[in-house]
Formats: sequence, structure tokens, C-alpha cells
Amino acid sequence: MKVVLAYSGGLDTSIILHWIRERYGAEVIAYTGDVGQRDEDLDAVREAALSTGASEAIVEDLRGAFAEDCILPALRANAVYESSYLMGTALARPVLAEGLVSAAERLGAQAIAHGATGKGNDQLRFEFTAYALKPDIRVIAPWREWEMKGRSDLVNYAQEHGITMAAAPKPAYSMDANLMHVSYEGGVLEDPWADPPEGMYRMTTDPEKAPDIPETLTVQFAAGNPVAVNGEALPPVELIEKLNEIGGRHGVGRLDIVENRSLGMKSRGVYETPGLTILHLAHRAVESITLDREVQHLRDELIPRYAEMVYGGFWHSPEREALQAFMDRVQERVFGEARLKLYKGAVTVLGRRSDSHTLYDEKVATFEADEVFDQADATGFIRLAALRLRTFGSARVSEGE
Repeated sequence: MKVVLAYSGGLDTSIILHWIRERYGAEVIAYTGDVGQRDEDLDAVREAALSTGASEAIVEDLRGAFAEDCILPALRANAVYESSYLMGTALARPVLAEGLVSAAERLGAQAIAHGATGKGNDQLRFEFTAYALKPDIRVIAPWREWEMKGRSDLVNYAQEHGITMAAAPKPAYSMDANLMHVSYEGGVLEDPWADPPEGMYRMTTDPEKAPDIPETLTVQFAAGNPVAVNGEALPPVELIEKLNEIGGRHGVGRLDIVENRSLGMKSRGVYETPGLTILHLAHRAVESITLDREVQHLRDELIPRYAEMVYGGFWHSPEREALQAFMDRVQERVFGEARLKLYKGAVTVLGRRSDSHTLYDEKVATFEADEVFDQADATGFIRLAALRLRTFGSARVSEGE
């Protein structure tokens, strides 16, 4: 049997690589998707996979696919889970799973494997995507099969089988980085009352130590997609990287929450998402002058459902794809730019404009004298809209309330 393993080079996946070879007598191909891990040495990851027994180690650049096929569609939908989480992890998993399945088909593998635990969301995201793309694929999930329960068991296994691990000390929490964010959870963060450890954050400056002078920038959108920063047209990956750098410098995008996992438990997560925090606020600002009120309100009602689909791993589901079509139809009018101020961790909208698709009419909106709006028209509107309230009020009075 041939197995393609989602491989990060960390303790878990290194043990898994060896364990699959031992348990199944399988040839294991290590697959590492580059989704913008930044500081990670992917050449070293490839070498570690080969030295641990992989027959082949593949490192594939998925940054463009991640940005264009996952991040931007979610941005067009203003997807936010439980009112705060921008879902950098959830959005990265479909493109990684797609890469796994594609590699399995290309190499004639019968199965894929991953290192997600039986408690987490990632097992759903990997496997739902895999089954949607290749219904007959076999999935091996060692954390649901083996007897090992935690990190100490993995360390003992590594020592018993001569698996060499990096000598650098491991942080007291788990961490996952990509183009969109860095997430932190577990370990010392499992106490929801405890402060994040000093020096933990990697993408953002401590807001208290951020520059004392605010920075102003503009973000331009076309059909709901960000296309330029400060007038400079940039492709998606470079645009997100640029905003990560600018936002990170000013301490933008830190989030510390307790979220509801798909399996029902609560989990504390700490996130840094500087670039997308800026983009979401800028996107909303341009939408505010380009979208019809009822269309915007209807779309906003559907955001939580869309976010739940993404968070729960249903990226390749008919419902998410149908809802995406609606979201993208709404975005056909979203052309314009937003001007924002970054200062000490905060992002503030200073202005918004659209030369081609604005619905904002200063002649109608003005509080000064105008010849467009007859204020007397409001009298009839109010009397008609209040008819049911007056009827209900009369009934309450007659009933003695």
C-alpha cells in the first residue's frame, strides 16, 4: 500500500510517518503544502521526512491557490465565525487536502493520512474535503487508532525507535502559521484565564510598543476583491503579505477567544491576523456605499451560516458552493477604495469612495436644504408603517393593559 501523509516535520507527523510504515507495512510519501508558513525551512522539512523513512518528500507551493481559491472567496462573503474569528486555519485546510488528494491520484496511492486529533476540527476539514473530491479514498488517522495519548508518549516512541527530533526547545503551546495568520492553542493556553506567554506573538508588535505615529493607507477593491494598496496594484499573495507587514508593525489583528468546536467542546484560541483584519474593515467600508440596503441585510443574515460551513469543514459542499454563488453575485457592485488609519493595534476607517458604483447621493443625504427629497413625504410613510403598532396599541388599551 502507498500512503500520502500530510507532513509538517513536527513531532506528531514524524512519529506518524514511522508508525504507518510499521503498522501497515506501507510506503509513505510525505506531502508538505506551502501555504505561507514564513519562517519554516521547507527544505529542512523535506530532509527530515526522507531521514525518517519517507520514500519521497513533496513540497508544493499552494500560496496562490490558498489566497485566490479560499481567502478571497471568504473575504467576499465577509466570513467571520462566532462574530470574531476570521478562520485562517479553517480556510487553509481545504487547499492542503486538495493537494493531498491530487498527489495520491498522481502517484497511485491508495490512502492519505493526517495528524489531526480526534478532538479537533481539522480531522473534519481534511476528510470532508478528501471524500468530496475522491469518494473512494482511504483515510488513515493515527490519533484515532493508536494507543498513544499525548506528547510524552510520542517522545518515548521517538526515543525507542531512534527518530531524531529537532533539538530546539518546544513552546508550551501548539502553533500553526500560514499566509493568513498564526494560531496558538493548547498547553499553557488551555486555562482561559491565563495571559498568553510573554513573547509568544510572531506576526504583530505589542500594540503598546507600536509606533507612536499613526499610518494611513488605502485599499482598493474590484468586484469585492482587494486589488491595490496605496495605489499599487498587487496580486493576492503579495497584497496580503504587504498588509500583514504593515498591520503587524502597528499591532493590528490580535484575537484571544474561546470558540465552540464542531464536536461540541469549547476551546481557547489565540490568533494574529493583521492583513485580513485590515481587509475585512476596508471591504465593509466600500460595501457600505455600493450595496443596496436589503441586499446587504440579506447577505449579512447568511454570513453566520456560511462561516459555520467553512469552520466545520464543508468547503466542498453543495450548500457552501451555492451560497458562494450568491455572495459573489452581491459583490459585482463592490468597486471602490477605503482609507484607513492604523494606530496602536486599532484600525479606523477614515473614508470610503466609489467612482463607478456608489449608491451614496450627497444631494439626498444632506441635512441642508435640497430639492431632491420632500420631507413631507415621510408623514404618509410613518402613518402607514405605524398602522399595525397603533392597532396593537389600541387592542392593549381596550384590554386594560
